[in-house]
Amino acid sequence: MRYLDVVTASADVAATSRRSAKVARLAALLAAVPPAELRCVVGMLVGEPRQGRIGVGWATLHGARVTPADVASVEVGEIDRVLDQLASTVGAGSQRAREELLVALMGRLVDEEQRHLVRFVTGEMRQGANDGVVTEAVAVAAGVAPAVLRRAVMLLGDLGVATERALTGASLDVGLTPLVAVQPMLAATSASAGEAVGATGPASVEWKLDGMRVQAHKAGDTVRLFSRGLNDVTAALPAVVAAVAALPVEQLVLDGESLGLDEDGRPRRFQDTMSGLDTTAAFFFDVLHADGCSLVDEPLVARKRVLVQVVPPRLVLPSVETDDPQVADAFAEQAVLAGQEGVVVKALDSTYQAGRRGATWRKVKPVHTLDLVVIAVERGHGRRTGWLSNLHLGARGPDGSFVMVGKTFKGLTDELLRWQTAELQARAIADEGITVHVRPELVVEIALDGVQVSRRYPGGVALRFARVRRYRPDKSPAEADTIERVQGLLR
Repeated sequence: MRYLDVVTASADVAATSRRSAKVARLAALLAAVPPAELRCVVGMLVGEPRQGRIGVGWATLHGARVTPADVASVEVGEIDRVLDQLASTVGAGSQRAREELLVALMGRLVDEEQRHLVRFVTGEMRQGANDGVVTEAVAVAAGVAPAVLRRAVMLLGDLGVATERALTGASLDVGLTPLVAVQPMLAATSASAGEAVGATGPASVEWKLDGMRVQAHKAGDTVRLFSRGLNDVTAALPAVVAAVAALPVEQLVLDGESLGLDEDGRPRRFQDTMSGLDTTAAFFFDVLHADGCSLVDEPLVARKRVLVQVVPPRLVLPSVETDDPQVADAFAEQAVLAGQEGVVVKALDSTYQAGRRGATWRKVKPVHTLDLVVIAVERGHGRRTGWLSNLHLGARGPDGSFVMVGKTFKGLTDELLRWQTAELQARAIADEGITVHVRPELVVEIALDGVQVSRRYPGGVALRFARVRRYRPDKSPAEADTIERVQGLLR
């Protein structure tokens, strides 16, 4: 299939707001894709290369833009092969080699193909065709029930693989198989544990650890561990591998969290956990398969009974079962006092909805806010081209200057982007490529999950999951939070 066919379909999908029209257009495209190219095309449609991370960022891709070709001639398979080469190009000289590969490819692409490739590889597709829309389109193209396909995607952990099976007539009755990663179930949010219990009814209120999500698989003597993104992290977590291997069960799939602990048994900071994965411990909160029996369709209360039978108490995440909001709030408070991130409230009758952010699981964690000053901003790219987007944030230093503590482009609506672009352009004092330095006059309220030690910024800390809540025209820069307060959020 020509790459231009995929690019044109993406443009058509972006041009309509009707879900039914998006699904119909994508279904028509998918029905014409050769079987060998299905996984690649699905990746192009959802903005996730089949190869995963390929070591190429927006700046490299933008630098590889050359004069477009006059005639479209590149096939999907050629794009896929170049991505394979990019992903496998490592070591000394790899940056130059990747640039040469990209320049050679870009020179053969017409303008719209070049722009699509940049968005595809950098995750900036924004065409209104998320995984759900593409999944529905696959079901239409294959003539299968959407629910059947969604379940196959869940258990295979890969929309591309499920698409390949559906459109080639292979069975979608795949079941949950140990050593094959499945998409993790995710949680919605609630303001408090009590509020969450009020919504879920009888629930398991569990510690929410500030660690690394781990899905553990065991089949005989083989143990494999997968991250939240379904990357194989077995080699990075030897202590967790040893703990799972020692469990007296032949086949097992567990869901849990890997966390580093200090000498007093308190959780280490997230960045310390990530930098010392080889010594982290695992705590499990769910079991999806045990000795030949899939448990994903069983209620949580039944899965928890199996969990405590196959996993020793020291490896099971602390929890309390209740329908009392006051009990839930008290347990959440104890979790935070113990150094944990918060709690997750899970309905006891909930099944394991892999890959879904359902209302039956709700996370509750304290949200910090800081009033910081915008000291610079980066020009946007992709759909934000023409706007000033990524904010450089400063906290107030002891001498009245502003100390950079992080960046964020999250939480910005189109309306807010337009406003801040005009306001920051009016305050511009220097221009360095993509970065525009501005007079430190605008105060912005930032929500964040915490801070971590960092050598990247002069303040010695970096904001975690920072996002814009609102600008504060009622506050002057002199009222912004101090660097001491930001540093005080270190746990």
